[in-house]
Amino acid sequence: MTSLSVNINKIATLRNSRGGNNPNLIATALDIERFGANGITVHPRPDERHIRYADVFDLKKAIHTELNIEGNCREDKFVQLVLNNKPAQVTLVPDALGQLTSNHGWNTIEHKDYLIGMIQIFKNAGIRTSIFVDPIAEMIEAAALTGTDRIELYTESYAKLFAEGQKQAAIEPFIMAAKKATEHNLGINAGHDLDFNNLLYFTQQVPGLLEVSIGHALICDALHWGLENTVQLYKRQCTGNLNFTH
Repeated sequence: MTSLSVNINKIATLRNSRGGNNPNLIATALDIERFGANGITVHPRPDERHIRYADVFDLKKAIHTELNIEGNCREDKFVQLVLNNKPAQVTLVPDALGQLTSNHGWNTIEHKDYLIGMIQIFKNAGIRTSIFVDPIAEMIEAAALTGTDRIELYTESYAKLFAEGQKQAAIEPFIMAAKKATEHNLGINAGHDLDFNNLLYFTQQVPGLLEVSIGHALICDALHWGLENTVQLYKRQCTGNLNFTH
């Protein structure tokens, strides 16, 4: 069964837009867990435009499911944040400073030696590691050489082609990538632009998929369907239990 980790960056963005603590990030994360999510994902950035570094400490103390911290390990402050909080998982993303949202995976061939060193730092602290990668066989093979526990497949290309009605073309690279990852004993996560419409097909077709991380689309849908209902709808897309209406 594929786990659902909900990225709560957009909750923090809404809070920060007016100052204060409304919506309450911690209370919302606990509600999301209570509604059925298997984990909480955050992606703090240096400008703290959504998740603040202090939020991560508060979340680590409060939540009961897995905490996944995504970010750029080239930032010393990010590395220290992860080590201080020891989440269940750290996902390494090659973001540039000031980047709006993640838009590519690591070149694991070019940066293999660097990633080996960074991953060892986190694994020495008992933290499960994942590398954000594109669905390219050579990048997955090189990722396996870094010692990472998992990869997270960057799914924007899948979402774009799926929306254009090209389901088979959309999914084929990810089936290949998942098979390649399994050959190299890598766990498989996925995320970026997955939504209610394309999630079920993805989870049904990609073998060995352990976790999806979804934020923007889920929070947008929650404006129409309500947060509790939306978390449960997405969770059912992950498990294939479709005996529901919305």
